[in-house]
Amino acid sequence: MEPPDVCALDGFLAGVVLQRPAVPAAQWLPFMTDIEGRTAPAGIDVEPVRRVALRRHAQLDAAIAARRWFDPWVFELDDATSPSEAVMPWVAGFSLAMEHFPALMQAKATRTLEPLAVLYSHLDPDDLEDADELKAEIETLEPPRDLAEAVEDLVRCTLLLADVSRPLPTDPRPRAAGRSRRLAPSPGGPARRR
Repeated sequence: MEPPDVCALDGFLAGVVLQRPAVPAAQWLPFMTDIEGRTAPAGIDVEPVRRVALRRHAQLDAAIAARRWFDPWVFELDDATSPSEAVMPWVAGFSLAMEHFPALMQAKATRTLEPLAVLYSHLDPDDLEDADELKAEIETLEPPRDLAEAVEDLVRCTLLLADVSRPLPTDPRPRAAGRSRRLAPSPGGPARRR
């Protein structure tokens, strides 16, 4: 058994929440205690992890559905750590979700390229197999200046991906003259380019 760290677990859950159709808990819960999704050996109580994972999944699901800010579980490391190194475990967990539940990756929507490139720019390029278009997009990006910017990118890109996999419903009712209603805050502008 090889459990993910808490940052990877959070990124994994964000990746699961983005999938449509929704992934049943029985399919993703095994990954909370083992990155291969293997069943825990007899005698190991996984119930506390299961409860925390279900609660965090519900929090992320609500925030992403409403296009609200959420705080990714990312640790600020020592001063010598780059922003990419700090967010890499979260992105690795997100990537693991995309590997096991690939509906979003299979959408091949042009609107997924930039947010995925921003996220995957924190991974080793050698880990991106058969992803030439993604690698080319990554080459055009500026790295984040600091951890706050890197964390903002995690949230912004997750919400941009939600616009593809979980589009907000449009309101068919006519609006009163002079009034406009925003369904959700904008998740942010384009990525930083070189």
